[in-house]
Amino acid sequence: MCPLLYDGCKHFGSASEYRTSNACPERIVVNHEDPKYHAWAARRKERLDGLKADLLFAKILEKDRGALANAITLIESTKLEHRKEANQLINLCIPHSGKSWRIGITGVPGVGKSTFIEAIGEKLVHEGHRIAVMAIDPSSSVSGGSILGDKTRMEKLATMDEVFIRPTASGKTLGGVAQHTRETVILCEAAGYDVILIETVGVGQSETVVHSMVDFFMLLMLSGAGDELQGIKRGIMEMADGILITKADEGNENSAQRAKRTYEGALHLFQAKESGWVPKVAPISSLQRKDLDLPLQWWENYFNQVRASGYLNSKRKNQDLQFFEESFQYQMAQFIAEDPHIRNKYAELQQRITQGTSSSYEAANELLQLILHHGKL
Repeated sequence: MCPLLYDGCKHFGSASEYRTSNACPERIVVNHEDPKYHAWAARRKERLDGLKADLLFAKILEKDRGALANAITLIESTKLEHRKEANQLINLCIPHSGKSWRIGITGVPGVGKSTFIEAIGEKLVHEGHRIAVMAIDPSSSVSGGSILGDKTRMEKLATMDEVFIRPTASGKTLGGVAQHTRETVILCEAAGYDVILIETVGVGQSETVVHSMVDFFMLLMLSGAGDELQGIKRGIMEMADGILITKADEGNENSAQRAKRTYEGALHLFQAKESGWVPKVAPISSLQRKDLDLPLQWWENYFNQVRASGYLNSKRKNQDLQFFEESFQYQMAQFIAEDPHIRNKYAELQQRITQGTSSSYEAANELLQLILHHGKL
């Protein structure tokens, strides 16, 4: 079974079942009624309750990987008392963040994202970088847990002291993903990681979420599938700062070159980027470690250009404003969910809307007035 589940918790017993998937050889669905689960949950709560922001902060600055893992677990907790410590920790870490390359990596399942990350990660480590990898995985609708396939596929990278890999369960809302991933970036930067790689599964809205928190957005594509642009959303192509055609292995070079010309032609149809950067396209082979110097050159050139022009600073400030709006909405939703009185009123208003006895506007205003007079805002 996957060794990483609920922060290292082992198999809970016969009440759990395994399922296979392409992303990970083993998938576990936890029965929350299992006594072993409750015992583990109690130990986890005790551990989280003992975490203090100032102590974690000091250890994070010392590049303590265990403290970093505990800090991320703390910020992912939905308990109010844990969120207070987490907010204090984030505020302590912010002045020590912002110096990394933030790279988003997306592509359809099977394109080789994890293989690419392992290959490029090894190269970055050999050049003296420290890397944090965040993998936004699809979540089980039953358990809410992550498939956690990426760390098992990056076996060599996961053993390196200069690398920190944190698979992230997306849960039920992308708002939660954005909140926790942005905070995790801050923690990792404070811990001295100077390259942050954020991988998404490449389906739905997850690309937009990742694009909103990175500096450089990399799109991985396959070649040799007939019409190279078939099924490619225009919006994803427009977001890309670089396109890598993967699996350009022996015997597939001609197909990869044709795909390269197709994508280059498509990129010329889009409006010029505000950054002044011209998106690049290249075929690579992660397995054969072929042409991996190209994306590294792109990143070097891109960050030199946008730092010199001031665009990077401007972009991150705009991302901070967007995060402020998203964070406020997310925290309001958490506030409603945690307060029994407001939560019950929320459910009542939903029912009145569906029954046609209240308009959406009236219900929203009534809920707002309740919150304002509840003495908490």
